[in-house]
Amino acid sequence: MSTRSVLAGSAILVAIAAILARDRVFFPAYPECRTIPGDAAWPDISAWTKLNDTVGGKLIATVPIAAPCHKILNGAPNSLYDEEQCAVLRDHWHFPETHLSSPSSPMSYLFSNNTCNPWSDPDTPCTTGTDAVYVINATEVSDIQEGVRFATENNIRLVVRNTGHDYLGKSTGAHSLSIWTHKLKSIELLGQYSSSEYTGPAIKMGAGVESLEAYKFAASHDLVVAGGNCPTVAMAGGFIQGGGHGPLASKYGLAADTVLEMEVVTPTGQYVTASARENADLFWALRGGGGGGTFGIVTSATVKAFPDTYGSTASMMVANTGDNADALYSAIGGFIQKALPGLVDAGAFVVWIAAPFGFMVSPAVAPGLTSAELDKLMQPMVDILKEAGLEYQYSSAQHKNFLASFEFYSQGTSWNVSDYNVGGRLIARALALERTDELVEAVRHISTTAFMSGVSYNVAHGVASPGDVAAHPYFRKTLFGLALGTPVNYTDWSATLAGQERITHDLIPALERLTPGGGAAYLNEANFEQGDFQRTLYGDHYGRLLEIKRKYDPESIMYARTAVGSEEWKERGDGGLCRTQ
Repeated sequence: MSTRSVLAGSAILVAIAAILARDRVFFPAYPECRTIPGDAAWPDISAWTKLNDTVGGKLIATVPIAAPCHKILNGAPNSLYDEEQCAVLRDHWHFPETHLSSPSSPMSYLFSNNTCNPWSDPDTPCTTGTDAVYVINATEVSDIQEGVRFATENNIRLVVRNTGHDYLGKSTGAHSLSIWTHKLKSIELLGQYSSSEYTGPAIKMGAGVESLEAYKFAASHDLVVAGGNCPTVAMAGGFIQGGGHGPLASKYGLAADTVLEMEVVTPTGQYVTASARENADLFWALRGGGGGGTFGIVTSATVKAFPDTYGSTASMMVANTGDNADALYSAIGGFIQKALPGLVDAGAFVVWIAAPFGFMVSPAVAPGLTSAELDKLMQPMVDILKEAGLEYQYSSAQHKNFLASFEFYSQGTSWNVSDYNVGGRLIARALALERTDELVEAVRHISTTAFMSGVSYNVAHGVASPGDVAAHPYFRKTLFGLALGTPVNYTDWSATLAGQERITHDLIPALERLTPGGGAAYLNEANFEQGDFQRTLYGDHYGRLLEIKRKYDPESIMYARTAVGSEEWKERGDGGLCRTQ
């Protein structure tokens, strides 16, 4: 071969490399399992140092959040051991801010690093365990692209973490590289967004913008957006990608229904806009079709903004005294039949709780209604309680705007999810109204020993057709979602696991028996051990979602528990991730 031919060939290779670098497309050849520390193929320290340089020093070597509570860290004496600091950590463990500021600590304790438990004996060795090995603190799109490239080229498990609000263990993973999007906090008003689908005000927010931050920004412009009921849930992350219900759901639909476009780094490293006009299939899938870490890494979402208005809130409490249980659960049935439909149809969002202590409405949120109008909607339940001779407490208040109502009922509330293992089920209106006695029997079975929350809304008209977004079609006929929990025991891991098994094999089946061969669960509040998750979490949309997954993620870079395509992978006992087919 002539020198000229060699040079020509080299030029072609350089040109191809330039194109691939420009479009960030990677073509790996994967073995059966992801590489983990100790494997010969695991990158050496120089490779990680180079990655750190590439992302401008934003690579973080994970130190478990509870490391100060242990004398041994990863097999060596721990210089971070500090009894006073450990005591402070325990005191603040249940507050979201403790975990929000951590690049690796999930709020759901079942997926936390139990080898590094802040309540275990100080002599218990602490290891990285289920935490990511390294985290990229992403503040630029290029940081995410470099993380995707590195994970792809080195066959390393890739995890996406935002705030850590996550019941299903999607935002953490052993032996992984994590992309932390929490610092993507940009937010701007688009005064007159215009497309063939919508014309009006919109707000574009970075992936790290939390619900309360979005509410405050919108309020400053006399607007509202459909966000979460928990103030520290980041909207553009797993919340919207799982569907997203919240206090404005009965008025404007799921958060996924209000999205106009999203910016996303795909698993091949491309940075694209997904909307009804560009990458429409990806746009459809990102709105409720898999949750965070499924189809790509969302960097921003542009959502509809609506005119702000006054509103009202209400709360109610009925104690279970031990001798009034029959009357109490009968009253709950009356509440479901005679009060809830009218409340949600009037635009209210109602959270009610059944637990060993009794029954609560906490809160009912009614945008655009006066307190007198809300009182009238709550009156059927008041009448039921009076007729049954049940003592109760009830109060309502009116607020000048949505933000004022949200801050009123959320003040002083701990929103951390660490204290409970969680599972859930959506309850259709027809089921609730036609088979009330059977439903109440199941509610009683669960709530006499566990915590149960009924999150009630009407999102039937959030979209023109249930197929317009990827969220489970069952949402459109749902009256409420039941989220249930068993308590975490921080000093007895086996008891915590037993509580989760009780959810899987006793509590959730009590609800599943009401919908044999059907029914659904909310992706963001489901049981991570949910059997037949494809049907239960995605319904008839699953086949199309899997096609889109394979199109945008042909090498299955993105894996998360119960996410689309996750059945193609299995987590080993040592945390390794391997293909099943």
